[in-house]
Formats: sequence, C-alpha cells, structure tokens
Amino acid sequence: MNPTFSSLVTRFFTSHLGHERGLSANTIAAYSDGMRLLIDYVCRRLDIAPEGIAADMLTRDLVLDFLDHLEGERGNSISTRNLRLATIKVFFHFLARTVPELMHLNECIQAIRRKKTEHVPPPSLTLKEVHAILAVPKPEDLLGARDKALLHMLNNTGARVQEIADLTIEDIRFENPPMVSLTGKGRKTRLVPLWSETVAIVKHYLRLRDEHGIDSDHLFLNIGGQPITRFGIARRVKIHADAAARSCPSLDGRRITPHVFRHSTALRLIETGSDIVTVRDWLGHADIRTTSQYLEISVERK
Repeated sequence: MNPTFSSLVTRFFTSHLGHERGLSANTIAAYSDGMRLLIDYVCRRLDIAPEGIAADMLTRDLVLDFLDHLEGERGNSISTRNLRLATIKVFFHFLARTVPELMHLNECIQAIRRKKTEHVPPPSLTLKEVHAILAVPKPEDLLGARDKALLHMLNNTGARVQEIADLTIEDIRFENPPMVSLTGKGRKTRLVPLWSETVAIVKHYLRLRDEHGIDSDHLFLNIGGQPITRFGIARRVKIHADAAARSCPSLDGRRITPHVFRHSTALRLIETGSDIVTVRDWLGHADIRTTSQYLEISVERK
C-alpha cells in the first residue's frame, strides 16, 4: 500500500529536506510557504479537505493553473512564480524516489519550464556609499560599537545575513592571518580573510562587551543580551543606511539590505582583480555560475 499524501509531505519536511539534504531552517521555511500555498489552492480548486488530497491529483495542468494563479490573482512576480515551481519540482523528485508509481507524473512536472525574467542586475553600493554607511555608527558606546563591527563584518565577508547572525566568538581567529569561519547553506563552513580594519573594530566591540560584563558565546547580541536575529540585523542596516543618505544623497530612497552588502562585496572583489574561483569560495556559492553574474555586471559597469 502506497503512503498517503499527508505522510509524504510530512516525511519530505521532517526527514528529507533537513536530514538528507541538510538544508537550513530558512530554506525549509521557504519550501513550506510554497507547499502551503499549493495545498490551499488544490483544496479550493477541487473542493476537498487537505486529508483528501492524493499525490496523483497534482497533475501538470493543475500545477500550471496554480502558477498562473500566483502570478495573476496573487500578484506574484515571475521570480516568485519560478521559486514556487522549484519547490514543487524538488517535492516531486522526492515523490518519484519514494513512490515509483509516480515517476511518470514527476517527469511531467519536471518538464514545466521556468518563465523568462528580464535580467536586472542585483543592487549594489559604490565604495563612497559603503563608506558613508560605515561611518554612521559611533563606536564610543556599546550599541554603536556593535553596529560598526556588524557593518564592517558584512562588508568584509559578503556573508549571508543568517551567517552573520549565527557567528560565535570562537568563529573569529585574530592571529595572523585573521580569519572568520562562516557556516552557510547545507551547514558547509568556509574561511574568509578579515581585513585589519575589521579586526580592530571587532576587538574594540569585544573590549566594550567585557567592560559591561557581557558573557555570551555569540558575537552579535541584541539590547536584551540575546543573539541578534537576521531581522534585527536588517533593521540596523536600514537605520544606518537611511542616516547615511543625509550626507550621501545617492542613498536617498533606496532599500539597503544586508544582501546588498553581499552583492557589493562580490563586485568589489571582482573589480580589484580577484579571480572568479576565489570570489566563489569567499561568498560560499555552490555553483560557479552564480558567481559569474558578477563578472557580467562588472563589465557593464565599466
């Protein structure tokens, strides 16, 4: 007897994505959002309860209708539509391996093509804009010192925001050559060099922490003494970018996020002569094709 759809979905999330594929909690949450929308659509479209869904009901035509619903009725962008399709394809790969009778259905789903999107270069910062933002936090007090160290770490490493939020003091090596160990997607770790200015600012922040009697393994803490979240980091970046716009008008009205720092670091590495393999390893890209987009953007900027 084949497993039920509900048991397959449960196994997909509780075992396959986390244990077998080693995906991060944030990636799994994104997959969950996509599956939740699909299940809700199937229930309304077929007028059934979630427990009444069978895997073979998810035909190619139904999935295409769901994708059109996302774009037409929910107002999702083509990029979001493509991300939802990617989630469905991963799920059907899992179904085909778990229930061989669904292999043909999986082939039909895998044959659905992504919609083409207009190529828009990722947003990035000029060196002047970076310096304007880095100059905002004042390191005389603990909060200012933390934010200055936080911004310099983002700019230096080009790390994903969750990688910065997860940093512990033990991840920092201050001895020459100074390095930081970052844990990225799939729990893969990489070592990224730290610039002397970053090291000095982080050391200053840690000295102030000691003076305030703060004892925590995590590097960046919120005002409650708990590890700062990626949302907290995003808020601090926005606050300082908005403040920097007063002295740097090109920042006015722009949405600056931690990921904008990541794009900016990648471009700066490319434009200062780093080879593409070095940049790939620095950023922790699994596929060098992801890194190659920065070569194209650099040529366009020049």
